[in-house]
Amino acid sequence: MSHEDFPTESPAVVTCGLPYANGDLHVGHLRTYVSGDILTRALETIGQQTAFVSGSDMHGTPIAVNAEEAGVSPEEFALDWHETYQETFPQFDVDFDNYGHTHDETNTELTRDIVRTLDDRGYVYEKEIEVAWDPIEDQPLPDRYVVGTCPYCGEQARGDECDEGCGRHLEPGEIEDPKSTLTGNPAEYRTRDHKFFRVSEFQEYLQEFIDRLEGTSNAQNQPREWIEGELQDWCISRDLDWGIDYPGDEGEADDLVLYVWVDAPIEYISSTKQYTERVGADEYDWEAVWRDESEAGDADAGGEIVHVIGRDIIQHHRVFWPAIGRGADFAEPRAVMASGFVNLEGEAFSTSRNRAIWADDYLDTEFSTDLLRYYLATQGSFERDVDFTWGRFQERVNAELADAVGNFVYRALLFATRNYDGTPDADVSPDVVDRIREAMEAFQAALNDYSLRRAGETAVDLARFGNEYIQRNEPWKLTDDDPDRAAQVIRDTVQLVKAISVLLAPFTPEKAETVWSQLEEDGSVHDREIDACLEAPPATFGEPTELFEKIEDDTVANLEDQLAERVAEAEAASEAETDTSEEDDTRPMTDLEPIADERIPYEDFEKLDIRVGEILAAEPIEGADELVRLDVDLGVEERQLVAGIQQLHDVDDLPGTTIVVLANLEKAELFGVESNGMLLAAGEEADLLTTHEDAEPGTKIQ
Repeated sequence: MSHEDFPTESPAVVTCGLPYANGDLHVGHLRTYVSGDILTRALETIGQQTAFVSGSDMHGTPIAVNAEEAGVSPEEFALDWHETYQETFPQFDVDFDNYGHTHDETNTELTRDIVRTLDDRGYVYEKEIEVAWDPIEDQPLPDRYVVGTCPYCGEQARGDECDEGCGRHLEPGEIEDPKSTLTGNPAEYRTRDHKFFRVSEFQEYLQEFIDRLEGTSNAQNQPREWIEGELQDWCISRDLDWGIDYPGDEGEADDLVLYVWVDAPIEYISSTKQYTERVGADEYDWEAVWRDESEAGDADAGGEIVHVIGRDIIQHHRVFWPAIGRGADFAEPRAVMASGFVNLEGEAFSTSRNRAIWADDYLDTEFSTDLLRYYLATQGSFERDVDFTWGRFQERVNAELADAVGNFVYRALLFATRNYDGTPDADVSPDVVDRIREAMEAFQAALNDYSLRRAGETAVDLARFGNEYIQRNEPWKLTDDDPDRAAQVIRDTVQLVKAISVLLAPFTPEKAETVWSQLEEDGSVHDREIDACLEAPPATFGEPTELFEKIEDDTVANLEDQLAERVAEAEAASEAETDTSEEDDTRPMTDLEPIADERIPYEDFEKLDIRVGEILAAEPIEGADELVRLDVDLGVEERQLVAGIQQLHDVDDLPGTTIVVLANLEKAELFGVESNGMLLAAGEEADLLTTHEDAEPGTKIQ
């Protein structure tokens, strides 16, 4: 890869974490796939050759368990879900260049080849370990056939992951107090020979790799604990019938399959390879992206590989997968973008309680899928959790898409067609050209910062500028008094409409294409690059139709009632059940501290001077990975604060944010910078405390 700003001369590939072929998709899953699609389209808009690939994850114990319960083979079970995903993604305009699955011939052969290479180079060894065993069924219990206690945090865990506690990957034999999910009886440990990948051999490489990786801050910083600590080797085989057979010599390990996290990321390469086989290497060369044929594993080898994933699988993409690639001569990723989770009205999604917005639920509303795409991509920074409510969704759609974009596009094109039959014969004003260029530059800069939110806002901000431009110049008053000036104003607004169509196309592909058609432009907006923002629109076009309809309060109320009724029914049906192990594994539960028993008198609370503040400026502190210097308006004065939030927030987005500050804390000095107060935030993710309404800076919290 180049690590130069996009676009580069090297081909790029955007991958999305593979959906596990085990159940329906909800909007929490869609956030990743929609964002990967938007990133791909946006990179292509700025001239970057890019392929967008993924596939269904077909292997592993959950599929084997659920297939057994359904009375079908694991292959039949997984293929059925794979076909469902193939039908669902296009309905949300998630347009993969190739969508395969981990059980197909390409991935099976490539996975076995890579493991053979690792074995031949001494990166794989055999070791006798203890594995959980069901004494009643007399069979091994790999991964999710066993549950028990996490040895690291004490929470309930599955055999390969502490998904309700610390989130750590667990090796076979680590889980304490094991219990068989087949019978519910206590399991026992027995010794078995298994294959291990020498991840520890790559520790020095991984420590260097983490410092040059681009993407979201959580993907850059979450794995440091593992990489900088004692890196453990990784068991890559399982006692299971379903999966890719371990590629040993005849008679060697013939009763083992590869662990699902070996073949799953290799599907990224396999899917890209299948794309090349379909279109030809002249159009897209998968080897130019993935192969590292340099003598010493050159960090700059290969193309621009960007992984878009959920934050629950950062460890696999930042530790295990780069080590496998390094050992088998494949290029390392340029960037990992790890998304936060999608909550529902402040609480985690729960599939067991049917407390989720499913993909089909959204399609049933008959809202344009463009609305959800825009909302998921621009509702906060990508690495932050998104709290979905129908009310908040309505507010964003109505204010930004309907009132800003839709209103401006309709007004501008309607006035143009009724007064000039299209684009007036005039050049675009220099000020408007400059404003469009600023938007184009902001769009490209946002992509190089991996900020889809900021990239999406460029079109909306341009529409707001257009609305203000119309209101300020009032062309309806100029048509008689100053017709040349009226024509100039409308010429400017038509150019703004065209630019908005181009910049909004990755986010709202259907509506952007509608605007393109209303302008009666040739071809598709999705085939044009960003320079088209300043190309002259057609001289004539017909009257437009309105682009976005506002979402009404009654519609939102009905959707909220339907959701509440469905959740109540599911909770009533499971009221007698106490097992919470089916909580959706896309949202690990939080380990909350108990409330302190010791009480303080009200007089102690009165001593705290807690104020509303507004961040005026923010900048990282040189040499401090976590610290940010903040200039804060506290109403009666401005203060300088230091806060450890650099890795948890986009620093460029902080100015303008309303915060809560403990103002009478004694001063402190951090990294040589004075901090005069304390910013208040919740939890390890530093969720900034703010106010619900528009309280002025300096307002006292009481």
